[in-house]
Amino acid sequence: MKRLAAVVALLGLATATAACSGGTTNKSGGSGGGGGGLFTTIDVTRTGLEATAPANPYNPKGNAFVGFNAMRIGWVKNHLTDPNQALPGIAASWEIAPDNSSITLKLQPNAKWSDGKPVTAEDVKMSIGIAYTQGSTAFSITPGAAGAAADVTVVDPQTLKITQDMANPSPKFARGVLDTNVLPAHVWSSVLPADFWDKLKAARGDGADAEKAREEITALGEKVIAFAPPKDVSAGPFVLERVNPSEALLVKNPNFYNAANVAPAQVKFLNYTGNEQIWNYLTQGKLDQAGFTATPTDVMNRIKQAPGNEIIKGYSPVAVSMAFNQSKKPYDNVHVRRGLAYLINRDEVTKVASPEGGTPAVTTSGIHQKAAQAWIPETLPQLEPYKPDVAKAEKEFEQAGLTKKDGKWTLADGSAWKVSMHAPAGFSDWLSAQENIKTQLTKAGVDAEVVTTADYPLYLSELNAGKYDVGFWLMALGPAPYDIYQRLYGASNGWTNIGNKVTHAAPGKNGNWMGGPEEIEVDGAKINPGELTAKLNSVGDAEAKPIMAQLAKAANQDLPVIQLWDYVNTQFVNNNRFTGWPKDDELLRGGGNVLMAGVWIQQGLIKAKQ
Repeated sequence: MKRLAAVVALLGLATATAACSGGTTNKSGGSGGGGGGLFTTIDVTRTGLEATAPANPYNPKGNAFVGFNAMRIGWVKNHLTDPNQALPGIAASWEIAPDNSSITLKLQPNAKWSDGKPVTAEDVKMSIGIAYTQGSTAFSITPGAAGAAADVTVVDPQTLKITQDMANPSPKFARGVLDTNVLPAHVWSSVLPADFWDKLKAARGDGADAEKAREEITALGEKVIAFAPPKDVSAGPFVLERVNPSEALLVKNPNFYNAANVAPAQVKFLNYTGNEQIWNYLTQGKLDQAGFTATPTDVMNRIKQAPGNEIIKGYSPVAVSMAFNQSKKPYDNVHVRRGLAYLINRDEVTKVASPEGGTPAVTTSGIHQKAAQAWIPETLPQLEPYKPDVAKAEKEFEQAGLTKKDGKWTLADGSAWKVSMHAPAGFSDWLSAQENIKTQLTKAGVDAEVVTTADYPLYLSELNAGKYDVGFWLMALGPAPYDIYQRLYGASNGWTNIGNKVTHAAPGKNGNWMGGPEEIEVDGAKINPGELTAKLNSVGDAEAKPIMAQLAKAANQDLPVIQLWDYVNTQFVNNNRFTGWPKDDELLRGGGNVLMAGVWIQQGLIKAKQ
């Protein structure tokens, strides 16, 4: 899959537009500015470089490259079970209160901006203020939001303390704080009004004045997104020098706190508009590193054969599923969903669609297999694996009232049935998977088709509007238990959790496109999976595990989705010019693959080849 808007939406730069040098093969050394020469990569989170976009990490088209010229407080690891583990960023260290009520940050003692000014606690506090305008998880102005900060205190120029609103705490509060962009106050302070913190205090109250304050803070979000600094002022290892539609060039920031251990003197981001260009870059040995890109087997073999190329892999807390709109017949019948699960060979689908970037799901549990082994090891063997079995599939279809006529399955009323699957254009692994599933279903007498949507934003919009019978859905978004299961039992399936109060909307209302039942019987007792999922947002590990076991059983027997494959964080690197690529899975778990190359560099792991 091309991770474009999918990553950008979850996760920039009025700059000079002088042309960068051509996209030639890298050579080690001699690029000026010290270090080990030119490091060439791509940004897998987007296609197309915007020469006139601002150096703004909040601008969707901005030329702020995370980990390179855009810095965060810390770099979250996506640990299997602990969402708050992270590598140092602008914060050198931090202390989380035992009850998770606060996090105290200690900044890098010698951190400076690229213009030589020191990075201070006031910079970080202003950056947190900007995060409030964007609805950041830890800095939300939604009344009663779980895991929201209650106070931000500058203790001294190098220390801040951020406290959590314990009226509705979240175990991933620290993660939300650490995952915050850090910006220079002397460049960005104009985007916030002088009375911002008073306005924020008012927004936390009740009544018309509080609502007005919240509206004003939210309105600032557009101003933040549009802000265009005169030049890039970076606290990262690099600073943007120039960009054109072909490439962006960043040069080493001599004021970076760990500059002595930053190997490259320059970093070049090459433009691309499709996977084919990335494949060409890789087969020609032009890239020192590239994040996950959906790649067919024949192309993968050519990439592996290019001198110096190597593939490194780590855990990626996400899975892909075939999701059903249960408000549409016959997908409202669990026996139909189970029958399809028995017909689909997940090993075959994964081999065709994502041979290097995924592992076949062992079953539908709602959790990535590696995380499931840590969270619910006793429950996993109890789950129905749904191994391919035509006889079991036919039995399920018959229980649903379907009939087989002239070798084709029809609906209970005798009308034709066609499984219509949707995917966005450009998501080559999803489309390949659906074509393979279509072939498998057709062979079993189930008519099927694949329908392509123009792009990912339109796909999500139409999916949310309930226009599709069947679509592909990213799920198991760890490491936090709540994040894992809210993809199945959250807003898309009718449940919203605001201020620790859970409500359920009818199918087709308020974004409920899955349309599943409000209660499911598990182990002989009725459970409300949305309410159980909401509990995961406020409990610790010990309390979370039995809840996750119940939800895994619910997902396994009710099948709101068929879990197809669990993603693997597959990255391409080249050893001809640089070495030191991490082999430790801990260092390959960061969110958004290309981010980690910059983090590896700034941590001093990557060395120029001598």
